[in-house]
Amino acid sequence: MNKKYEVIIIGGGPAGLSAGLYTSRARLNSLLIERGVVGGQIADAELVENYPGFPEGISGAELGQLMHQQATKYGLQTLLTEVTGIELQGEKKVVATTKGSFTAKAVIIASGSERLKLGIPGEEEFTGKGVSYCATCDAFFFKEQPVAVVGGGDAAITEALHLTKFASRVIVLHRRNQLRASRILQEKAFSEPKIEFLWNTVVEEIEGKDKVERLRLRQVITGEKSTLDVSGVFVSIGLTPGTDYLKGVLPLDAAGYVITNEKMETEIPGIFAAGDIRLSSARQAITAAGDGVTAAIYAEKFISR
Repeated sequence: MNKKYEVIIIGGGPAGLSAGLYTSRARLNSLLIERGVVGGQIADAELVENYPGFPEGISGAELGQLMHQQATKYGLQTLLTEVTGIELQGEKKVVATTKGSFTAKAVIIASGSERLKLGIPGEEEFTGKGVSYCATCDAFFFKEQPVAVVGGGDAAITEALHLTKFASRVIVLHRRNQLRASRILQEKAFSEPKIEFLWNTVVEEIEGKDKVERLRLRQVITGEKSTLDVSGVFVSIGLTPGTDYLKGVLPLDAAGYVITNEKMETEIPGIFAAGDIRLSSARQAITAAGDGVTAAIYAEKFISR
């Protein structure tokens, strides 16, 4: 591959793909770097119902593929590898990856967020053996078996609803006494006979022999301990920005999110950030796409100066 580009985009979710579409259409030599699946986390979604232009909904994987296809039509290049750091060399930005280093005049960071883990005994041991972070990926393996979902936001309830197509029971464990999910998702979950709720409850340990067999629970108000027999547990408790490689390069907030202005500019001229990785992001595919477009427009203006 070429080593020099006008724009390098880090991350292949809606923000990065939208940025790539706009920079490529502006005839800027552009490289998109993605470490996992093009489409980002939305690729895990079985059905996306709130992206404009798809009144019947569309699978996250197909939406990501279409966005990538549209961007590559105008010349966007794609490299599947992991970014390990960014170095500033005068006006040049050097993006280091596990497949070598690449330089650009402007960089758009759109590497999104990673799923948070519970950090409890048994979680690492049983990952892939009953512990999952993606119902769309793994629900099939739990046909007619009881499973738990940990979390109370949109992602967790979406996971729970998807699991009802396969599991015999879906028990939602939430550390509070009410959900944070949107009203429409709550209505669907409360009306679904397969879904049960355990409120004010946290998981303290995951147990089993060769695979998940039970959860050890604690009621946060009373302190009462109990066990729950399940074959799987789906963890959906939030996200953390994937910004370890940016520490010391860009100002980050206390939680690790990139600080930008309304033009998606960071404090470093020529480095932009878009999507879930950005402080105050709405964390929706459509807003991430808008961020990506904004970043691309101002990256073009930066390069043309």
